This record gives sequence, structure tokens and C-alpha cells, in this order.
Amino acid sequence: MRNLLAHVPRKDKKAVAAWVRTIFAQPDLESAQAQLAKVREELADRWPKAAGLLEQAADDILAFMHFPEEHWKRLATNNLVERLNREICRRTDVVQVFPDEDSLIRLVGALLMEVDTEWAVGRRYFSEGSMRTLLEKPPEKET
Repeated sequence: MRNLLAHVPRKDKKAVAAWVRTIFAQPDLESAQAQLAKVREELADRWPKAAGLLEQAADDILAFMHFPEEHWKRLATNNLVERLNREICRRTDVVQVFPDEDSLIRLVGALLMEVDTEWAVGRRYFSEGSMRTLLEKPPEKET
């Protein structure tokens, strides 16, 4: 969104952001693609660079819709990764100067192993049932 809004004047950013958010509010992939095309057309006349960027990023923007709907909310955010990065920074700031690269790798590696165990055993980001829907093959249509 930030990359797109960088090509729009400040006074129009709120309106453009609202138009783009309508893409994510669609209930399925087909309607989201149609809405993306409408938004791109709206932007093309006044902000051609923004429209071009939206068109180039169309597959990336709608990638989350290829997953089950119960995953969409979690896939739309990167809060989990940002929180992990903040924790790594917090732990490495305490040390400030590492004696060598291996000690840095040991500290960060230990933190990542701890977080991996927590995510695998304790707090699951996606439930087992929702993950099972990803692994099951959809029934084939009869022709």
C-alpha cells in the first residue's frame, strides 16, 4: 500500500487507500480480481504510475485468496514476523558488541529455536483443522 500511495499526491491518499481496501473486502477471488480491475481503471487517468504498480502487483495482492478463508486474516498481516524481529533486536541490543560471528549466530539461533518450539507446541498460528484443508485434495469434477 505504501509503495502505491507514494505515487499519489498527499491530498488524494485517503481516497486512493479506500479504493484499494475495497479489493480486500471482496468475498472471493473472482470478485476481488474484478474490483482490482475497476480500481486500476479509476487510477489510470489521474495516477498512471500507481495504476501500473497495482497491475504489476495484482498476483501478489491477491495471493492470500488462494488459501482457505479462515486463513485470510492471519495472512494479511506480518505482525508475527515484526514481533520476532523486535525480540531479536531486543536480545542482541543487550550484548551490543559480539566477540565473533559465531556468538551472534548462537544467540539468535537459540531464540529462533525457542520460538519455533513455542509455535509448534504451544501457540499455533493456524489450527490443525484449517491446515488439514490445505493438504487435502479437492474432489475432482466429473466431466
